[in-house]
Amino acid sequence: MPTATDYIRILPEIVLSVWGMAIMFVESLLPEDRSRKDLGIFAAFGAVAAIAATVYQAQPQFAGFGFNHVLRVDHFSIFFHLVVLLVTLATILMSLDYLPLQKIDFGEYYALVILGAVGMCLMSSAVELVLIFIALEISSIASYILSGFRRSAAVSTESALKYFLLGSFATGFFLYGIALLYGATGSTNIFDIALILGKANHVEALAYLAVALIFTGLAFKVACAPFQIWTPDVYEGAPSPVVALMSTAPKAATFAVLIRIVFEAASPNLFWVIWVAAALSMSVGNVGALLQSNVKRMLAYSSIAHAGYLMVAFASASNRDLAISSAMFYSAAYAAMNLGAFAVVTQMAGSGEGYLQMDDYSGLGKRSPVLAAVFTFFLLSLIGIPITGGFFAKFYIFSTALRTRLIWLTLIGLVNSGVGSYYYLRLIVRMYMYEPRAEIPVPPVRLGMGLAIAISLIATLWLGVLPNAVLHYTQGMPSAIAVR
Repeated sequence: MPTATDYIRILPEIVLSVWGMAIMFVESLLPEDRSRKDLGIFAAFGAVAAIAATVYQAQPQFAGFGFNHVLRVDHFSIFFHLVVLLVTLATILMSLDYLPLQKIDFGEYYALVILGAVGMCLMSSAVELVLIFIALEISSIASYILSGFRRSAAVSTESALKYFLLGSFATGFFLYGIALLYGATGSTNIFDIALILGKANHVEALAYLAVALIFTGLAFKVACAPFQIWTPDVYEGAPSPVVALMSTAPKAATFAVLIRIVFEAASPNLFWVIWVAAALSMSVGNVGALLQSNVKRMLAYSSIAHAGYLMVAFASASNRDLAISSAMFYSAAYAAMNLGAFAVVTQMAGSGEGYLQMDDYSGLGKRSPVLAAVFTFFLLSLIGIPITGGFFAKFYIFSTALRTRLIWLTLIGLVNSGVGSYYYLRLIVRMYMYEPRAEIPVPPVRLGMGLAIAISLIATLWLGVLPNAVLHYTQGMPSAIAVR
């Protein structure tokens, strides 16, 4: 029988689930012509309540396994819970005025965001592959629906269909990998699998194939090459706040799953698979971004490149302690700066998201100096300029790779960072060196959007100027996630 402590170990998920169902219930009672902004504010309080539940859950007496060893609460899961929930909160805040502007002000939007976060939080604490699959599907189904939420726009419907079809194939790979791994080990618990494989004289080919299939399914979710083909089209068609969400929170949760699987000492070694995926992602992402004039598509290719940078940490698995710490730090830094960049894009998009071309940002430094400065800061962080979270995240990743003697992969990463700086700087040049386009309005930044940008800005600056607190926290993870 589950104990009270078991329920506390899923307290954030319980809070989010109750909040999401309450939103759907209240939505059904409201008149059709009434604004749903109050539901958005209620959803934001739900995200705050889940953050409070996570902080409460972090007390030492609640650490450990729950529900017969299917999930585990530790510093690792707490870290990713906070990343996911802060992104969820910021997404809701930036959606408050966006939805009425786009004429898609429906309460189920907020319910989907909240309930999708349930799956992402479960992914970060699950140690049972079947539960990870269920959590992944909860998150994915919400993302599929949200990506097509601009119902009157054909490009949005197209993006949702592509995302759903390709995501279904990726899910098949992941589930088939779980089945094969169960056949090879007789278990679907990550720790039991590691124990069984560690005692074996040699790792069966079936186990290698199983882990490769699982990696394939998860690589799709994080837009890692060569499984990135869906990313530009889906990002272009989905509502901008949704892109801010699905380019950060689900990726952080998926990387949490990858960390638990890849860094188990007895897991089959996929070094060259990860090495090639990292190199391909960095190269395809940066080269593809060079060719884009649409800002959302540019940031989509950029996200592929950043997935490649993060995969460098996974290739450094032989230096386990630093690799796990650097992967966690990069996940948090990327979530903060990319969320902030898409918040500015959301603010600038206008009705029908008609202002998404680079030309539309011409002279933004004169039209809205503060917004241009904030956007510049996020773009510089994505490049990896000092005093930003992006700089320290890249430095930590590449220094870990060098200590693991991944010289060529580090060189590929550094060259790609140089290539990537071009398209980010090209946008900055347009904001400050080109004349403003008078016909393009810059709407005032309202409270919800301002808070979302502030959360991203503070997090990005803090991780760049005062990273020691987060580094100290992440450096305690290797022993935490390995102990049965």
